[in-house]
Amino acid sequence: MRTVKTCHLESPFGVLRLTESEKGLAELHILRPDERPRGKETLSPLLEEACRQLMAYCGGRLRVFDLPLDLNGTDFQRAVWAELCNIPYGETASYGEIACLIGRPRAVRAVGGANHRNPVAIIVPCHRVIGSDGRLVGYGGGVDLKAKLLSHERTHARRNA
Repeated sequence: MRTVKTCHLESPFGVLRLTESEKGLAELHILRPDERPRGKETLSPLLEEACRQLMAYCGGRLRVFDLPLDLNGTDFQRAVWAELCNIPYGETASYGEIACLIGRPRAVRAVGGANHRNPVAIIVPCHRVIGSDGRLVGYGGGVDLKAKLLSHERTHARRNA
C-alpha cells in the first residue's frame, strides 16, 4: 500500500489517524493517549468525507459508513471484515457466530485474529464482536473503548428507534 494522504481527527473516542491510499481509505487508527499525531496532514475529498461521516457517527446521526475502502488482508480476513459490516448498529455478535456466518465454524480464534488486524476500526465495526458468554473481550483500542463505542451505539439506537 502506497500512502497518499493522512489526516487526524479529534473525536469523543480519541484522536483518529486516517490514511488514504490510491484505492480508498486504508487505515483508521485510534491513537493511544500517549501517541501524538505524526505525518503530514493532507486533506483530500475522501478524507474530508471520512471525517464528516465519522463526526456524524460520533453525534449519533450515522449508522452505516459509505466510503471506498482499501482493505489489505487475506481472503479469510476480508470475509470476516465483510461480515462485521452486517452486524446492525447497536447490536453485537460473538466470534463464534461470525465464524459460522462465513462458513468456518471452527475458526473462532482466527476470527479474533482478523478482528485484531482490521485496518479501519469503527468503520468496519469490530467493536461489535464479543465473547460467546457476552463478555467484552479483545479490542485493539482497549476493552474500555470497546465498551464506550457499544454504549454510544446502544444509546443512539434507542433514541432513534
